[in-house]
Amino acid sequence: MLPMLQREVVDKHGWVTQEDVLDCYAIGQCTPGVIAVNTATFVGYRQKGALGGLVATLGVITPSVIIITLIALLLRGFASNPFVVHAFAGIRIAVAVLSLMAVIKLYKSGVKGAAGNALMALSFLLRVFFSVSPVLLVLAAVILGIILEWVKGRRKAA
Repeated sequence: MLPMLQREVVDKHGWVTQEDVLDCYAIGQCTPGVIAVNTATFVGYRQKGALGGLVATLGVITPSVIIITLIALLLRGFASNPFVVHAFAGIRIAVAVLSLMAVIKLYKSGVKGAAGNALMALSFLLRVFFSVSPVLLVLAAVILGIILEWVKGRRKAA
């Protein structure tokens, strides 16, 4: 969903900036729900206030609910069919590639400098090997970002 959201809300319509999408993604990792829904709510709210947030959220979830309901009704009899099993295996691979592409794009536009790369690597290691909560990682990154900017400001002033 992230590449599609990027293309629609930033590139095609210009409703928000790339930085807004990155901020929304970071906040979305800390809030319950799917990133697409969180982003739609954020963009809708930014454009038209609370009503815009509500309409955007419904616009994102309604097609999915309808499609999933129809698929669930149809797949009951076909779930064990080898063609269906292999189709879902292919879909999982495609989703993994799309997710990787979104991560690469977020990395290129969001991680800046040696400090950013170090913070990203540390966050990755803490999450993967020590199962540190994403909420704690984002909060720590916020605090470190504020500290780094404060230190930069003091260096410039000196």
